[in-house]
Amino acid sequence: MITFFGILFILIGINAVLMIFSINGVDQKIKKSTDGDSETSTSKIYPIDLISSKYKKAV
Repeated sequence: MITFFGILFILIGINAVLMIFSINGVDQKIKKSTDGDSETSTSKIYPIDLISSKYKKAV
């Protein structure tokens, strides 16, 4: 039983450390993406033409 809890706590600790590194990495990506937003152009959104579609509505 002590071995089980020992391994369990070690795995929980490793998981916590990996989560901390993961959260820090996401924060850095968000900061980088917000800095470059002013330089990027906006994408065009085209409307969907449903009338000329070859597919028929399912009943």
